[in-house]
Amino acid sequence: MKGFILDLDGTLYDGDAPIPYAPAFIEWLRSHHYPYLYVTNNSSRTPEQVASHLRKTGIEALPEEVLTSSQAAAFYMQERASSKQVYAIGETGLQQALQDAGFQTVEPGAQPAFVVQGIDREFSYAKLSTAVRYIRGGATFILTNPDHLLPMNHELHPGAGSIAASIERASQVEPTIIGKPSPIIMNYAIARLGLPSNQIWVVGDNLQTDIQGGLAAGCRTALVLTGLVKSSTLEAHEQRTGIRAELVCDHLMMLAEALSQEKEG
Repeated sequence: MKGFILDLDGTLYDGDAPIPYAPAFIEWLRSHHYPYLYVTNNSSRTPEQVASHLRKTGIEALPEEVLTSSQAAAFYMQERASSKQVYAIGETGLQQALQDAGFQTVEPGAQPAFVVQGIDREFSYAKLSTAVRYIRGGATFILTNPDHLLPMNHELHPGAGSIAASIERASQVEPTIIGKPSPIIMNYAIARLGLPSNQIWVVGDNLQTDIQGGLAAGCRTALVLTGLVKSSTLEAHEQRTGIRAELVCDHLMMLAEALSQEKEG
């Protein structure tokens, strides 16, 4: 049985528009009863919001089919929590994931067990100072995802990794990274699918996050040339990163055709 860990932006949609063949690929997965999971480094949205956005682009999705970096961060912290008090820098997706996991905003004068940070478009010097104080006081520094840039409205804007760089520089503490290419989020996804990692395909458009994350987790990997990497830039990206996917496909249905020719394990 094959399973699939699917990237979103650049793989299934581009902003509010579906990537060509993406809805058909999801229908192909459903018709073959292949288990799959939408896995995103986006920490700002809840699973309900991610699923709603997918449906608006014509792609079938349920919240339980989504795993975000905020959820994975909350799972990771929950397994290691000595205290339920946390200082969080982030937006709705992170705040909801922490609440669902039973975490509470640190009380004045207390020392939290964790400082967890995702994308925060209202990040400030005051938040930076507070995070650094708690980390230097012993809090574990958790980063939802390492993306330095994120695409919005056809432009690149600073991502969670850029904010983390300032906190890391000031605190002199490296964060534990949860999102792709970290195996942490990948292992949670693998566990949810309930299949051996070598039977799971990680599908994405980014060599450094999707493909490297799949390789680190022992999964099979497929790069689609519909997002960050194009056919014209593939060789340059591979040479620069030293990362190569098992399969490279122009689009998702080309991947479906290739996998249809494989015998089931």
